[in-house]
Amino acid sequence: MKLDFTFSDTLAGYVLEYNTAEKWYTVETSDKRVFKVNLLPSTYARTFRNLDESYQDASGVMHDLLAKPGQFVFSYGTFYPPVEGGDYVFEVQWIIFPSTAPLEYRHEAQDWWINQISSIASSYLKWQFNYPQEEINYKNYRTMLHLAGSKKGDYLQETDTISRMVYGFASAYMITGNEAFLEGAELGTEYLRDHMRFYDQDADLVYWYHGVKVQGQKETKLLTSEFGDDWDSLPMYEQIYALAGPTQTYRLTGDPRIMWDIEKTIELFEKYFKDNEQEGYFSHIDPITLDPRAESLAHNRARKNWNSVGDHAPAYLINLYLATGEKKYADFLEYTFDTITKYFPDYENSPFVQEKFFEDWSKDQTWGWQQNRAVVGHNLKIAWNLMRMQSLVAKDSYLEFAKKIASLMPAAGSDQQRGGWYDVVERETLTNGRHQFVWHDRKAWWQQEQAILAYMILHGILKDEDYLKYARESAAFYNAFFLDTDDGGVYFNVFGNGMPYLLGTERFKGSHSMSAYHSTELCFLSAVYTNLLITKQPTYFYFKPYPNGFKDNKLFVSPDILPAGSVYISECYINDEPYTDFDANALTVTLPQTDERVRVKVLLTPVQ
Repeated sequence: MKLDFTFSDTLAGYVLEYNTAEKWYTVETSDKRVFKVNLLPSTYARTFRNLDESYQDASGVMHDLLAKPGQFVFSYGTFYPPVEGGDYVFEVQWIIFPSTAPLEYRHEAQDWWINQISSIASSYLKWQFNYPQEEINYKNYRTMLHLAGSKKGDYLQETDTISRMVYGFASAYMITGNEAFLEGAELGTEYLRDHMRFYDQDADLVYWYHGVKVQGQKETKLLTSEFGDDWDSLPMYEQIYALAGPTQTYRLTGDPRIMWDIEKTIELFEKYFKDNEQEGYFSHIDPITLDPRAESLAHNRARKNWNSVGDHAPAYLINLYLATGEKKYADFLEYTFDTITKYFPDYENSPFVQEKFFEDWSKDQTWGWQQNRAVVGHNLKIAWNLMRMQSLVAKDSYLEFAKKIASLMPAAGSDQQRGGWYDVVERETLTNGRHQFVWHDRKAWWQQEQAILAYMILHGILKDEDYLKYARESAAFYNAFFLDTDDGGVYFNVFGNGMPYLLGTERFKGSHSMSAYHSTELCFLSAVYTNLLITKQPTYFYFKPYPNGFKDNKLFVSPDILPAGSVYISECYINDEPYTDFDANALTVTLPQTDERVRVKVLLTPVQ
């Protein structure tokens, strides 16, 4: 079949050659294919533009940058069909560079991700509460937000989406010190405790409602999930993510009521979700009998999956360990990662992990929408969380699994011509030797997060230049195309070429799937990994503990599980006054005896 049509597309790659006289350059894509790109008299260029920044023009330095071999560049233009057996001709309309300085990436600046998380958190305060014009009042929270942040009047308040937004506020405070973000985190945590929590006094356990519907003064509580995949059950992941925001807030405050809730929820996991016979955790339990094998659960009966086993670690458990340093949480983490490492690899059959299981850990490849399909981001999420765990409990199995994922995913799950990472694909190759797209070739914001963090932390710990290459390419695509510099926040999905996809619920800034969680987690951890492990730039972190909130009055200030000896406390301030009672290498501050809350500011400095 002869191809005879024009189409517009994006090329992502590294400049090999620039012909100034004939006005063309060649780029080599991530997988080392070479394309010739023709400049037009009208071609213009810009660099990444962070949220809250004005347009960043680069047309004036475009030719200087193209003359630098190895310069990374996004080229958007039109492919014209070949004539008489020739090749397609590509003419570029506009160019995006990662910086106006040759071979630099703006996202590696010390304050790039810090400024981005500040903007995202500020947007959600404005959208949900009209802050600062009005006070923060979670009665006004709504799950669904339109593209520009206006509320879709459904009156629904989902527990998980509040908790995830609270996580974002708490993370933003920890790295900016902005008191409004702390207020948003604490008020949100309090609202969850008062409205979404159910304490079973007979069983001495805590459950979390799916959400509530608020209409005027009437509040209707929804115990079971109303999400289609989990209808009329208690899904494990909803209980897990109910802890995400409160746990991150606990790291800042040491509020003992939050710890009580966390412990009682973990007891729920251990009593009703855990499979003590064959390892791991069930994905769903019946809301009445609390039985994971109840017939009422239908397709979720006696099932295990990535969310029920793996999501403990990033959602709350690593942060709980960071806040307390307690061995029991380290042991829980080790059990979780041992289970993942034991059962999820399936490399004889696919480059992707197996995600769904029956209770005996046999493969479930007929469940719902998943079938025998892979979620690209879940693979990458396993990799970066394995590397976090590797810094706590080093095991060859963790390291080799993470490296295996990292080696396979670019070819299997990324777009090596345009940049970015795909969503859901078939685990087996079906079409021309490729992993067929299940519904579309779009790229979701949260999948980009997983890739960026996976390769950032792999490079930060192992110093492999290939990991740095993929980290830079992934972060470049995200910062070039996902930031909504008009209305704030980030886009849910973009087309394959990077242009935003703005239809259906994917045009929203708030939904069952999106609520200032993945975007702020990305900012927070990218700032940590970039500044402390890669570019080695000192960074401030902030806390505001209650008197006697933490055990032995000891505040743990490590922002993440980092390699031992990689950073130290070089400065500490209490209420902005210099303070010296800290253990620089253990990353702990012994808090002063006081009846009032204090503001703690520490400077963590990388070991060079």
